[in-house]
Amino acid sequence: DGRKPANPAFWWVNDEGDEVKWSFEELGSLSRKAANVLSEACGLQRGDRIVAVLPRVPEWWLLNVACMRAGIVLIPGTSQLTAKDISYRLQASKAKCFVTDDKLAPAVESVLPGSQFLKSKLIVGQGSRDGWLNLKELL
Repeated sequence: DGRKPANPAFWWVNDEGDEVKWSFEELGSLSRKAANVLSEACGLQRGDRIVAVLPRVPEWWLLNVACMRAGIVLIPGTSQLTAKDISYRLQASKAKCFVTDDKLAPAVESVLPGSQFLKSKLIVGQGSRDGWLNLKELL
């Protein structure tokens, strides 16, 4: 029909060559679903804080957009944080939710007894852990 294809809103490629490409429509739909996960499954409200410690996977950007949609404050962290760093950030921010992958989840679990504000934990990945919600399953 002579029209050029639309540019993707999001295009991610990892070192192995795996790629994720979302159109603007797909990004909009996924970010609405993710915002609903944060609001409903995690019980977060506008102004609540969430700490996200993830490698730069597609869900990292999806959470950024979802937080903007829901009015939730995203506090990013590097995956090099130690349990002590995580504990400090949880207490200083009064975050109600923590999002990470299965590699860092044990460090988060080790500081849970001292985190009085944390209400929910989201894990990004294929696996599951007791007491953690799986973002992919909820989407």
